[in-house]
Amino acid sequence: MELARISAKGQLTIPKKIRMAALLEEGDVVSFVLENERIVLRKLPSGEDAYLSGVQETLVEWNSAEDDDAWRDL
Repeated sequence: MELARISAKGQLTIPKKIRMAALLEEGDVVSFVLENERIVLRKLPSGEDAYLSGVQETLVEWNSAEDDDAWRDL
């Protein structure tokens, strides 16, 4: 088990052993998926990051505290 601390800016350094085992390198793009109480980090294949970034930007209309409140109990 490797540990890391989240900074005041919400930043996290992935421990070197984990980066090496996952073949993560500078410039790689990763995704974060919340699964119940777990956060799953996945390395994205090259080229997929541009597509996902573009899609993410179109979904900002659903990304507000009001939306969270409105949809929480569904």
